[in-house]
Amino acid sequence: MKIGILATGITPDELINEYGSYADMFVQLFQQSGHAFEYQVYDVRDGQFPGGATDCDGWIITGSKFNVYQNLPWMQQLKTLILDIHRAERPLVGICFGHQIVADAFGGQVDKYSGGWGVGLHSYEVKPAFDFLKGAPSSFCISAMHQDQVLTKPDNAEVFATSDFCSYAGLVYDDRIMTFQAHPEFSISYENKLITLRKGDVIPDETAELALAMVNDKDAETDSVMVAHWMADFLRQRAPEAG
Repeated sequence: MKIGILATGITPDELINEYGSYADMFVQLFQQSGHAFEYQVYDVRDGQFPGGATDCDGWIITGSKFNVYQNLPWMQQLKTLILDIHRAERPLVGICFGHQIVADAFGGQVDKYSGGWGVGLHSYEVKPAFDFLKGAPSSFCISAMHQDQVLTKPDNAEVFATSDFCSYAGLVYDDRIMTFQAHPEFSISYENKLITLRKGDVIPDETAELALAMVNDKDAETDSVMVAHWMADFLRQRAPEAG
């Protein structure tokens, strides 16, 4: 199965040599979880787009430092591609910025959250009314790194993950697109170094310190491997050859 990774951002220069790009992180997470895919990466920020929605069997949109409401030309083109992928019935997974731009493409509202930054390890309640969540626990925990979030969900989106901080933490669109606000691809080590790097300049000191206390706890762990299985199952079960 060929997965097209639509890269909307990249790891900070200070961390990329150690951790690779965001696209690399997805490849590493799937490999760690025992899922073998073929990959094609498109850096859509630089205008590198596929020829069409059916060029790959499934798609992933990464996170990004950009804001959806900047509505840059490449973002407009990406939203058109998202709608094309949906019409072509190819599965798509969106993460953080990917989660937000999918919501924007379908008419949702994305903006800065009045509650401030979501960073560190966040837990989300699972709404297990979907086949890819069969046997899922009542909640899961992964790394978060966002100030924006979906404030009003599109009409065709159903919630599968939620928290007090982020009501629309996980959305499914017409059983074709699945999106997460948080980052299953981020390791605890990467989250730690990213928070440290952004402390003060980007993330308020107090918020960063609380998040660092979470990730530095000796018992800290995430459910990233479990979430990788959800994503892989979603992509495989809805790919053309599975139909």
